[in-house]
Amino acid sequence: MATAPKKPAAKPAAKPAAKPAVKAAAPKAAAKPAAKAAAPKKAAAAKPAAARKPNAAFMKPMTISPVLAAVIGAAAIPRTEVTKKVWEYIKKHKLQDEANKRNINADDKLKAVFDGKKQVSMFEMTKLISGHLS
Repeated sequence: MATAPKKPAAKPAAKPAAKPAVKAAAPKAAAKPAAKAAAPKKAAAAKPAAARKPNAAFMKPMTISPVLAAVIGAAAIPRTEVTKKVWEYIKKHKLQDEANKRNINADDKLKAVFDGKKQVSMFEMTKLISGHLS
């Protein structure tokens, strides 16, 4: 029983009209954020949390000048603690400028630390304070 070879199915002459791009893109766009949201959770779960180690240079106790000691005390403390204590003093005495919070208005004690300037920016303040540490 010989069978005749099968002929390939005839292709339709014309393709159906393409769907509007808006309808086709909507389901794909909805699916992508869900896939992206799941990916970071997997990466975060796989990576163990490393303990943060402080830099030894920042933790070294610094000698404080007498001018700065009038503001924060004379005890030798690390540079990071000096900055914290200066900010505590500024906030306690409300020396931060109301209009521009980046500026510090100096009182008599801070004016000596800031080389006689009435007002300094917080970035300039750290530079001026480092001159009083050794």
